[in-house]
Amino acid sequence: MSLIPRVLTIAGSDCSGCAGIQADLKTFGALGVHGMSVVTCVTVQDTRQVYEVVELTGHQVGRQIEVILEDIGANAVKTGMMPSAEIIESVAAHLERYRIELLVVDPVMRSTGGDSLIQDEAVTVLKKRLLPLATVVTPNLPEAEFLVQQRIRSEQEIEAAARDILGLGPQAVIIKGGHLPNPDRSIDYLLDHDEFTLMEGPRIDTQNTRGSGCTFASALAAYLTQQLELKEAVILAKEYVTEAIRHSLALGHGNGPLGHFHT
Repeated sequence: MSLIPRVLTIAGSDCSGCAGIQADLKTFGALGVHGMSVVTCVTVQDTRQVYEVVELTGHQVGRQIEVILEDIGANAVKTGMMPSAEIIESVAAHLERYRIELLVVDPVMRSTGGDSLIQDEAVTVLKKRLLPLATVVTPNLPEAEFLVQQRIRSEQEIEAAARDILGLGPQAVIIKGGHLPNPDRSIDYLLDHDEFTLMEGPRIDTQNTRGSGCTFASALAAYLTQQLELKEAVILAKEYVTEAIRHSLALGHGNGPLGHFHT
């Protein structure tokens, strides 16, 4: 009997249900894979902002990974919010120990509302320990700027930044272009080995995009478990997120969540 694909998210909990492990698990369910979660921190947040972050220890995060992978196993892992260097070090060590082959790293640094979600020293550990293990890393434009420590404004600068990030060790890089001032199109930039590809889609006019980065990375991890080529998995993940934004929910007083179950 064949097993359902199993995908593990290692990320923070969002009590509003818009982002973090809640968005990841909704995405996994919508795309027909079994979702599992390792909680790195508990956030106090709503659709407007993040008010408080309570971190777990690296040991607590590592123990969650151990029991899940030893019992159920995972075909792919997606990482999201990991606020401390201790947590990232523990995650990297366990992914190496269990020889995870499909790893999608979403380098979460700020919320949709602009709140900082990672400590400065943790970024260094992320670059040195986790990115070399990644199948693909999926920064948005501000996160890419933070990783390469320079402003990015043009397509040429995006490609140069993608190559710099690729030099940190991942197999591929996707820089999400949702922050670019294009009123009609949303363009993501994929660098897979030496091939640079633009992925275009329509821009949906809505403020309800909270959790879109988490959702894209989770959809990509889910599609990669189906033995698709990376480019095809990126196209499908982008299509899924676009439609989830098109069917987003006007909940709360800030940036509402995506419609994960639009199908």
